Amino acid sequence: MDDERFMREALAQARLADKNDEVPVGAVLVHNQRIIARAHNQVETLQDATAHAEMICLTMGSEALSNWRLLECTLYCTMEPCSMCMGAMFLSRIKRLVWGAPDLRHGANGSWVDLTRKPHPTHTLAITSEVLAPECAALMQNFFQRRRDAKRD
Repeated sequence: MDDERFMREALAQARLADKNDEVPVGAVLVHNQRIIARAHNQVETLQDATAHAEMICLTMGSEALSNWRLLECTLYCTMEPCSMCMGAMFLSRIKRLVWGAPDLRHGANGSWVDLTRKPHPTHTLAITSEVLAPECAALMQNFFQRRRDAKRD
């Protein structure tokens, strides 16, 4: 039940990205059952390919805890993370990842590549996948459908 509650918070962040014409991905970082960071994609806004919701959320979480080691944190994100974001999760030592919809083009938890298939040498990351997947996927599908429709006009 908590996974769905926190994923709904990540979905709210994804909707903010959508309103700003960003790919609608949102994330929240939870520590001791409390959200300590919220973020959404800002790649277009910041003109920075690394400004993914997950990356921003991890940075904010490190600031909130005054520690780059996010040992007791769970990151909720509306899409399966890409390889860059998955790598940052391993390096920041989050305890758990919960993601929503699969990402066939960039997903690093099995959809495109699986960075978790081989055990990481310094950190174990628990993963729960496809939480509220239909809602998360619908946001993405609607966003890209609007983009395709706009190109036809």
